[in-house]
Amino acid sequence: MTVATALVLDSPRSFARRQFDLPNIGATDGLLRIEACGLCGTDHEQFTGHLPHRHAFIPGHEVVGIVEELGEQAAELWGVSVGQRVAVEVFQSCRQCEPCRTGIYRRCIRNGMATMIGFTDVDQPPGLGGGYATHLYLGPDSMLLPVPDALDPVTATLFNPLGAGIRWGVEVPETKPGDVVAILGPGIRGLCAAAAAKDAGAEFVMITGLGERDAERLALAPAFGVDLAVDVAETDPNQALRAAIGTKADVVVDVTAKAPAALGQAVSLARPGGTIVLAGTRGSLETPGFDPDHIVYKELRILGALGVDVAAYRQALDLLVTGRYPFADLPRQIAGFDDLEPLIQVMAGDRPGTPPIHGVFAPDARSNNKGPAT
Repeated sequence: MTVATALVLDSPRSFARRQFDLPNIGATDGLLRIEACGLCGTDHEQFTGHLPHRHAFIPGHEVVGIVEELGEQAAELWGVSVGQRVAVEVFQSCRQCEPCRTGIYRRCIRNGMATMIGFTDVDQPPGLGGGYATHLYLGPDSMLLPVPDALDPVTATLFNPLGAGIRWGVEVPETKPGDVVAILGPGIRGLCAAAAAKDAGAEFVMITGLGERDAERLALAPAFGVDLAVDVAETDPNQALRAAIGTKADVVVDVTAKAPAALGQAVSLARPGGTIVLAGTRGSLETPGFDPDHIVYKELRILGALGVDVAAYRQALDLLVTGRYPFADLPRQIAGFDDLEPLIQVMAGDRPGTPPIHGVFAPDARSNNKGPAT
């Protein structure tokens, strides 16, 4: 194959299938043949324009694939080889600036958000900078994680949301054994945060959702370490938590998307001296039910969390291999080039239907699939 095929988001709600010449690979870069790319809230927010962009680009940032070409220096730097299955870190790192040297490469001076996988300008050669494609260009600042042989590529895409769950649900709030944890939002990242918190020793984990759209997710939640699943359309989460254990939460993790009222719920659910992690975006300047005075009265610690890191991704891959939680058996929909746009439309609410718990793009997929990875 001398060309790659990709879906380019030219403007909001407008995909175009394009072909790109495969780049010549030198000593410091590489080429990945994409096997699967997980989908998340960012994908449909890009599609609708809720996350604005100034240029056309290839979306998709939860990428797993096979290293097809690899320069000698890149092989040594990345610790991988041709033919190996790897997961791709969303952020890139120069490995030289102060943020990179201290492990906070999300703030890399040369990279940062400007060069994130699934966000880069498609007209900047070689253009292959996102996961909705047959191939991904691996520049010198790329970061790769070997995928254990026990994981198929579709399940392996969960390295990203599970890594987020570990960082947001455990590392950032410093969750410890015996804690009560409340997760707001039962999407894939919410379920992952619940599993991560329970795996870290949380004594009690509650998760909340809203209405019929979240019903299947709430029903699955106990398999991922959740002790109490609450539909906030029917039940007040404070009352439900109080009835279950008689106390408020040590840690509240908000992974909701475009749910302005969740911030008020988070403050209400947290115990005095508790910690709130905001990892989902409000999508609005309005925050119904949010009383900032309660942050003072309760002496709450509120932390923002953007992205993950390689350490959490490695932990996620290790946890996936154990099979302690049924990630491989998640209800999922796998879409190829022909099916991806309708799936994104459902996720965005532009088309009738309930979004899958786990959506995945696979270049070789021929039709929609639901059920476990194969």
